[in-house]
Amino acid sequence: MTTLMATAAEAAAPAERSRNRWLALTILALAQFLVVLDASIVNIALPSLGAGLGLDHNLLTWVITAYVLPFGGLLMLGGRLADRYGHRRVFLAGVSGFIVASLAAGLSLNGPMLLMARAVQGASAALLAPAALALLMQLFPATDGRAKALGIWGAVAGLGSVAGVLLGGVLTASIGWSAIFFINVPVGLLVLAAIPALLSRDVVRSRARLDLWGAITITLGVVALVAAASMVLEAGFLSPVTLGLGAAGVALLGLFAVIELHSPEPLVSFSIFANRSVTLGNLVVLLIGGAVVGLFFVLSLHMQNVLGYDAMLTGLTQLPLALALIAAAGVLPPLMAKVGSAPTLAASLVVLAGGLVWLALAPVDADFVLHLLGPTIIIGAALGGAFVAGTELAVQRVTEADSGLASGLVNTSQQIGGALGLAVLFTLATTLTNSLGAGGANEIAALAGGYSAAYLGAAGLALLGALIAAFATRK
Repeated sequence: MTTLMATAAEAAAPAERSRNRWLALTILALAQFLVVLDASIVNIALPSLGAGLGLDHNLLTWVITAYVLPFGGLLMLGGRLADRYGHRRVFLAGVSGFIVASLAAGLSLNGPMLLMARAVQGASAALLAPAALALLMQLFPATDGRAKALGIWGAVAGLGSVAGVLLGGVLTASIGWSAIFFINVPVGLLVLAAIPALLSRDVVRSRARLDLWGAITITLGVVALVAAASMVLEAGFLSPVTLGLGAAGVALLGLFAVIELHSPEPLVSFSIFANRSVTLGNLVVLLIGGAVVGLFFVLSLHMQNVLGYDAMLTGLTQLPLALALIAAAGVLPPLMAKVGSAPTLAASLVVLAGGLVWLALAPVDADFVLHLLGPTIIIGAALGGAFVAGTELAVQRVTEADSGLASGLVNTSQQIGGALGLAVLFTLATTLTNSLGAGGANEIAALAGGYSAAYLGAAGLALLGALIAAFATRK
């Protein structure tokens, strides 16, 4: 009888973490919005930032890389730290670090100071992102509103990606490049003040020693893989640096697996992959990340280099996509609750592939309303469904004790997929552009052809994800 009562109390515990869980979700989503926003808002401001701090092209790329590397590399560790030492505690630590680093980035007087601040931003984001998703899972058990909560979460994440392009242009043009970092401070302070009042204190689960060597090898391994993908854009797939980083990443991840199998307190318990939904869901999230990051990067170049739009207009043209994404993320959860996350995910990815193919067929002198508005709306709606259903599939039937680990896995899959997808799709676009005569009289047509190839490549990733999701529906 005592065991039954304890089990019932544990099952009820997640819902009791907050008396106003929807408001708590809003604040958590706001923090996630900052993380996604900060990964994209810098792109538009890079020229102004480089002129202000005297950074050349090579150092400018590190303004992005300095954030992405610690973020992607530390997500697994951040998720496990949240499981061990408390999800609310680790989340608040991540938000605090993000605020301080954002303030330092905006006040930077030189390149090294900015790069160090960006690295701390990425490390802080790696703490708060998996902890925030784990808190969502605790606030909303699988049978009690989780689909709707993930709909809001997915809409906010998608909005952050698009808002970064628009806000980056507006803030840089009106105030200056430092504003793209200062905007994080008041929002972060709001989150920091609200969460302690909305969420109950953590119960520390374990004071066992942290798997230090496992943490080191997984972090360095993921960093090496993301760095290798980043180097593809500068040096190509076959450069010694790219191949060396890739080989180091694979070797470190192999060593990590050996360490975990022999560790009494592993950082990652491989038993979580016995959950078929977790394994297949993360594979699909990886492919979605590759398609989405590559799409937004190439779409921005397409608008500016082929159609001649400025940064502000480029951001405005992505608003329909963002609105469609938000609408789909709000509408699809009830349907997902009826038919399941895997069928919803498969259907969303098929629609996404169709929208990308339609986009690839746009003429060189495309009119936005006639040729681009339709496919971007289709793509936005499909992404809304894919984000929500993919996350739901990847965290299905995960225990509360492993919620941080599962959240770290989802975020890591998305980051690695984004880095690899960007490298592959941009290389595909560049290769075809060069073969069509880049730099010649038909340069615009060559660029358009290369971007169309990238869209078709993203469609292929979406279809592969749909096949995996369809396989997940089998008993």
